[in-house]
Amino acid sequence: MERSGILSLFVSLLVGCGVVPSPKEADAQTVDRPVRIVSLDFCADQYVLKLVDRDRILAVSPDADADFSYMRESATGLKTVRPVAEDALVLKPDLVVSSYGGGPNAAHFFERAGVPVLNVGWANDLESVKRVILEMADGLGESERGRHVVSEMNARLLALQETEPETALYMTPAGVTTGSGSLVHEMLLAANLENFQTEPGWRSIPLERLAYEQPDLVVTAFFDSKTNHPNAWSAMAHPIARAQLRDRPTVSLNGAWTACGGWFLMDAIEALAQRQTSRVGNE
Repeated sequence: MERSGILSLFVSLLVGCGVVPSPKEADAQTVDRPVRIVSLDFCADQYVLKLVDRDRILAVSPDADADFSYMRESATGLKTVRPVAEDALVLKPDLVVSSYGGGPNAAHFFERAGVPVLNVGWANDLESVKRVILEMADGLGESERGRHVVSEMNARLLALQETEPETALYMTPAGVTTGSGSLVHEMLLAANLENFQTEPGWRSIPLERLAYEQPDLVVTAFFDSKTNHPNAWSAMAHPIARAQLRDRPTVSLNGAWTACGGWFLMDAIEALAQRQTSRVGNE
């Protein structure tokens, strides 16, 4: 039997045995706000951990306390669940929160079991991030908390000090950078920086250009992580790339500030705006 057939049978058995609420029961439970919340991936974890009291959280993803999770300290002691429909349904949630967790068919199976799903929306600029925060807060029954988070973001943006414009190149251990159309690009602009990468989207570090032209500033992220470090095929293994880290002023961003779109991007923007530079050497 294919996996989809097994899942369908599993959902039918759970519903029939009363393990998960029927659609009518689920609707009744979520009239005011959900009280049995399961989060399936670390992007969803950030919103649940920020906006919801612990006693309403049934489980978070296994990555909730990882080093790239901004809200990792708040995840301490919470139950974790594998991002698969069967494991989540057994917990009898009245809301599942997901960005990508559970795979493409998860929402269908949760719907059949009468469990609503709150999806983290896509954001590629700061205004979209604010919109997603408000949408998530509404879906979690915490609209006021969401408005407060957005208000704090606005205040922090207004408080950014004017600095001399400089060019900046974003670099990661995997040897990629990004141009327009990404949140990293929008962060650079908010900090009064011009993106050295002129091509849109995520691309390999421009080694040929760096051979004759350098940015004023290098911005690094995830170099503090235990994963995604250079290998023999990464552009970061090239001497030209390593020279940027050695020779250019560098702003090192905590990977958790940029791993997901959210209010925590402000930590990165403020570090960039303040030009908190250091020499990181040959990382």
